[in-house]
Amino acid sequence: MTDPATSVAYTDGPRRIIERDGTRFTLVGTAHVSRHSADEVQRLITSGDYDAVAIELCPSRHAALANPDAMAEMDLFRVIREGKVGMVAASLALGAYQQRLAEQFDIEPGAEMRVAIKAADEAGLPLQLVDREIGITLRRVYRGAPWWQRMSLLSGLLASLLSSEKITEDDIERLKQGDILESTFAEFASRSRVLYKPLIEERDHYMALRLEQERRRHQPKNVLVVLGAGHLDGVAGLLEAPAPPQPEAELARLETVPPTARWIRALPWVVVAVIIGGFIAGFMRSTELGLQMVVDWVLINGTLSAAGAAAALAHPLTVIAAFIAAPLTSLNPTIGAGLVVATVELTLRRPYVRDFSRLRKDVAHITGWWRNRVSRVLLVFLFATLGSAAGTYIAGFRIFERLVS
Repeated sequence: MTDPATSVAYTDGPRRIIERDGTRFTLVGTAHVSRHSADEVQRLITSGDYDAVAIELCPSRHAALANPDAMAEMDLFRVIREGKVGMVAASLALGAYQQRLAEQFDIEPGAEMRVAIKAADEAGLPLQLVDREIGITLRRVYRGAPWWQRMSLLSGLLASLLSSEKITEDDIERLKQGDILESTFAEFASRSRVLYKPLIEERDHYMALRLEQERRRHQPKNVLVVLGAGHLDGVAGLLEAPAPPQPEAELARLETVPPTARWIRALPWVVVAVIIGGFIAGFMRSTELGLQMVVDWVLINGTLSAAGAAAALAHPLTVIAAFIAAPLTSLNPTIGAGLVVATVELTLRRPYVRDFSRLRKDVAHITGWWRNRVSRVLLVFLFATLGSAAGTYIAGFRIFERLVS
């Protein structure tokens, strides 16, 4: 049960105490940009009152905090080959927001989590990572949103990078209630149930399930749970409710990424079929018309993809590769122009060790995305892909115009 009367004795911040089957959970709501929260967490862990510490981090975010140089171990070829460029770029954009915050206000977001990790280790207490993987959350946010909201999310993320790079006091206030991820998409989530559910509600549910799972496995007596103040009531309410019979099944459901809709998977093949059908119809009408359509396809698709690569300041040979690859890869949905072009750029301009070590600082500012060889490869992939996609539809309409004229 909840015992709010005891909260003032231990902490000035928001706190809830939940008793469940012999385990006491002390939930401390922290502000992710507050030095006071970090000091408070340090004091609680070193008090000796707890035999386990749970924190609002997933394994990948924990690794990033515990090992700031983890980016240096990133395999760019693998990122490109496995189609994770967009996810890595989004993570870097979120990290850029955090870095700008640190530079502008001399505040280290997530300091209380760093303190919790270090203090738990020094005290010999087991550390429980109870948040859902950030990659799964982002994919569930993206997949669950209608296509027009997806465009809003992507444009909002891009706008934050192209802004004046000044973080407002309103941003700080949002960070006092949630983390970097939530504050970035707060404007969208507050207006959309589709976005609020995976970003806030599902994570509350996930963290409560993970706490119950750890309780059943290790039977701790007193667990200190460090999480953002915005999650405090949600997680506490779920812990006060009857325990689920099989938390693992619920966790598995929350970790599942919804599949892409069938019509979206089929769309590239439909477009290819229409384009090839247009070529056939053109050549059946006359060889000259068919050749004109092929030239249109190559020039429009290749030029726009090459322009995208050039906008990312790709190597001149990479720009040429984009022009050659785009018209061909656009007729084969299994291979994207971005994959070919980024591989060429990575071969011609391998990043130095210093590029990896400076990556997080460089991407905090818009010019750094082009200056750093690692982030520039990501831009080459994204811009060449967007150029080829635009070229496919523009050239397709051009082919249709020739057929009906």
